[in-house]
Amino acid sequence: MKRIDIHYGGELYSVGDTSYEELVEQIRQALENGHGWIDVNDGEGAPRPAHLLIAPGVPISLIPIPEPPGDEQGEVDPAVPFSPS
Repeated sequence: MKRIDIHYGGELYSVGDTSYEELVEQIRQALENGHGWIDVNDGEGAPRPAHLLIAPGVPISLIPIPEPPGDEQGEVDPAVPFSPS
């Protein structure tokens, strides 16, 4: 997975180097404890750390962004059209 986009408070954040399942588990644990924080990147591009409060009633959306086909090693084959799964 390339990254996970997160919509929170009308803003876009992202997480890289974490699986979707790991992020869902972090959120689940925060909710189980009544509240908690997750570390994310503010927007896209150069890393700008941000911390999002996870609590009951706070809306959050997770959008997994897959690697383009053939990009597992950092190279995309331009002959293969990209189609998200």
